[in-house]
Amino acid sequence: MKKFDGFTPFGMLVGICLVFLAIFTSGGTEGFASFVDIPSILIVIGGLFAAMLVSFPLKELKSLVLTMRQAFHSKDLDIASLIKTFVQLSDRARREGLLALEADIEQVEDPFMRKGVLLAVDGIEPDMIVDILNAEIIALEERHRKKRSLLEKAGEYAPAWGMIGTLIGLILMLKSLDDPTTLGPNMAIALLTTFYGSLLANLVFIPMAAKLSQKTEEEVFYKQIVIEGVIGVQSGQNPKILEEKLSAFLSENDRLRVDAMDSESMTNEA
Repeated sequence: MKKFDGFTPFGMLVGICLVFLAIFTSGGTEGFASFVDIPSILIVIGGLFAAMLVSFPLKELKSLVLTMRQAFHSKDLDIASLIKTFVQLSDRARREGLLALEADIEQVEDPFMRKGVLLAVDGIEPDMIVDILNAEIIALEERHRKKRSLLEKAGEYAPAWGMIGTLIGLILMLKSLDDPTTLGPNMAIALLTTFYGSLLANLVFIPMAAKLSQKTEEEVFYKQIVIEGVIGVQSGQNPKILEEKLSAFLSENDRLRVDAMDSESMTNEA
């Protein structure tokens, strides 16, 4: 189940506030006006958009907004609950056979886990199950990589177009050195385009790509546990042994939390 990831907008807000605070403490309210320049914005945003059109098909660019939205959401990957589910499936499979799992697996929301267990119920060889599920993981990583590449390229192009704007401003400034009134506006273009490009790259595009990369790693890790659980259920492993095996994937804090929950459950039963 997806849930809103508040750290992404919070981090952006903190970054923007710190930049504004630095501007305000240096130049007061008048300082803000110095950091707004329409030509600089047009150079960076327009150049970035043009470069993205050259780099990617329009079909992929349409998914950029959706990709950015994914950085604001996260999946609830509860490994402890996953382990308990496999322990229950293993216990029932040992008592009633693998075919008895068909009714239980229909209630599982994770399609990857459901597919793995159904393959086990159908009697597919363990090596073939691992190959099929690993192929899905590889395809998942490739899809996520292609989506991240949009943000990564945007993070590369934004500072580059900032530098192009800087060159434009410097050229205009050098050509009009005899007119002091033009030095200020041209210098503003020269410096503000670099500022805009660096801010977009290092506060929006690159951090979002890093967040999505981390989410992919977490999802792949979760699916690897699913594969181990499916093979354990199919091979008829003892539920206690399977639980110990899968618990190796838990962090130390998660293990302590699970042990505390088990102790509390045993106390309530007593």
